[in-house]
Amino acid sequence: MKIGFAGLGVMGAAMARHLVQAGHEVTGFNRSPDKARAWAEATGGRFGATIAEAAAAADLFVLCVGNDEDVRQVVTEALPHLAEGAVVVDHTTTSARIAREMAALATGQGRAFIDAPVSGGQAGAENGQLSVMAGGGATALERIQPVLAAYSKAVKHMGPSGSGQLTKMVNQIAIAGVVQGLAEAVHFAQVAGLDTDAVYEAVSKGAAQSWQMDNRWKTMARGEFEFGFAVDWMRKDLGLVLEEGRANGAHLALTALVDQFYSEVQAMGGSRWDTSSLAARLQDPGAKR
Repeated sequence: MKIGFAGLGVMGAAMARHLVQAGHEVTGFNRSPDKARAWAEATGGRFGATIAEAAAAADLFVLCVGNDEDVRQVVTEALPHLAEGAVVVDHTTTSARIAREMAALATGQGRAFIDAPVSGGQAGAENGQLSVMAGGGATALERIQPVLAAYSKAVKHMGPSGSGQLTKMVNQIAIAGVVQGLAEAVHFAQVAGLDTDAVYEAVSKGAAQSWQMDNRWKTMARGEFEFGFAVDWMRKDLGLVLEEGRANGAHLALTALVDQFYSEVQAMGGSRWDTSSLAARLQDPGAKR
C-alpha cells in the first residue's frame, strides 16, 4: 500500500519503520526535515519535504503528532492530496471533539478518518506490540487493519468517530490511579525499612500485580525516571480526560488529584521524566505531600 506518515518522533518513527519492513511504500514527513531525512536513510523509506508530498496519491495516511491543533493542521493539508477513498488514521492522543471534526472533514472530501490512539509506549512501538483503540467506520478500519498489524498486537473497533479517543481516556484514567498507588506502595515499603526487591517478589504474584508494577517498581525504588512516557504528555492527556469529564458529568476526583501531583513533579524539574516519577514527590523531602 502507498502510505504517507506524518510525525516521526519516538513512537512514529518506529511505527513507520515497521510499515516499510512490511513491504509498504512509505513516505515520511516530520516538522524537522532532518529527522525525516535521517529516518528515510535508516529505513529505506521515502523522504517527504512537505505534508502534501507525503500525502500525494497515498491510499493510507497515518499521523502521530502532538495535539488537537497539530492534527487539524496536518489532516487539513493532507486530505486534498490523498487518493480517492483513502483512509486517514490518527494515532495521536487528542480530544474526541477533534476526532469527530476531522471525520466529518474527511467524509466531505471522499475519504475516511479513523481515530486510533495507542497504548504500549515506546517499547510497544519499537517491538510492534501496540494496542490500538479505534473509532470511525468499521468498513474503513477493516480495510486497513492488516496494515496496522505491522506495529500492533491488537486493534479493537470501539464505535463511531471519537470512540477511540474516549477509550484512550479510560486507559489514562486507569494508569494514573495505578501509578499513584504504586508510588505510595514503594514509598511505604521504603519508610517501613523493607527490602523493596523482596516486597516485589512477595506481592507481584498476587492481586496487586500489574504491568506498571512489573515494569516500574524497581526503577521507582531506585529513583530512576529518565525514560519512558513524559510527565508533560501525561498531563496533556489528563487535561483531555478532565475536560471530557466536565462535559459528560463523569466523577474523576482521583484523576484530578493525580494530575495535581504531576504538576508538582513538573515543578521539581521532572517534565520529561517517566510517569512513574510520581514516586519522586514522595522520595524528595522538599516536595509537597
